[in-house]
Amino acid sequence: MKLALLSGAVALAGSGAAFADAHGGVTACLITKTDTNPFFVKMREGATAAAEAAGITLQTYAGAIDGDVESQVAAVETCIAAGASGILITPSDSRALAPVIGQAREAGLLVIALDTPFEPADTADATFATDNFEAGRLIGAWAAATLGDAAADARIATLDLNASEVSVDYLRNQGFMTGFGIEVNDPTDIGDEDDPRIVGSDVTNGNEEGGRTAMENLLQIDPSINVVYTINEPAAAGAYEALNAFGLTEQALIVSVDGGCPGVQDVAEGIIGATAMQFPLLMASLGVEAIIAHAADGTMPENSEGLEFFNTGVMLVTDQPVDGIESITSAEALELCWG
Repeated sequence: MKLALLSGAVALAGSGAAFADAHGGVTACLITKTDTNPFFVKMREGATAAAEAAGITLQTYAGAIDGDVESQVAAVETCIAAGASGILITPSDSRALAPVIGQAREAGLLVIALDTPFEPADTADATFATDNFEAGRLIGAWAAATLGDAAADARIATLDLNASEVSVDYLRNQGFMTGFGIEVNDPTDIGDEDDPRIVGSDVTNGNEEGGRTAMENLLQIDPSINVVYTINEPAAAGAYEALNAFGLTEQALIVSVDGGCPGVQDVAEGIIGATAMQFPLLMASLGVEAIIAHAADGTMPENSEGLEFFNTGVMLVTDQPVDGIESITSAEALELCWG
């Protein structure tokens, strides 16, 4: 994976010079869920660097909070009106955005979803993303293996994104359930499992305050919670704060998804047991390349073999490796992290 990422960066740098002269008139839009989450900050950095290398114009937009659909709709409409060649978007609500995305494609824009697939996936022309189900599966399998026989009596809390249950939310959650060995009912529904080990689920909006509040709520239901799944590392940091306030940090194992530098540092400090690292800079830079290629000759992005999206990779990060699950240490991850 490290070699693949380095090769991709070299290829991008080389292709940028070739594109600069021929495609100076190309405009791309990047629309993220927020502009504060380090994941989206790094995504913007990747898109900006790729656009500058290629000599194209990049316009960036973001919602005020995760779930701010109105701002994203307005941004898409602005990009259409501006005659952009393509849009890179992390949809806050993939269902609610579908109509305006259809308008963009009808206007001739290439639309690529980053990180969060649309529903259905072919709402966009392509998706560049982490395999979010696999990211969840990895941390779920790690948690079960770490607990060993005690996994049979686990008390599990899941700290999810929001009530919209967008694809990135349920894919990570259901991946975790599968990895832990919990039978999934509706794979697109969070919280419908019958397993008695699950204490409950709450939403965090993907931020620290939300994670703290959700953890406090669930601890009121059952103070014996000893496994905490979180949608991302900011939510995990909030969950740890709540556990610390209750004096339960030694009791609970926290797992998460992201791979941001603060989250990886939390792994190093034992706050998070394991996280699944994704690569937002690569998603965005490859997305810019795809828009340039499409503007040049109509080339369409291709999916990874056997998937409905282009897989930009995932790595398990933990300082407590288990047999049968490939992982890297927090020290190694600090050389690859973002934010």
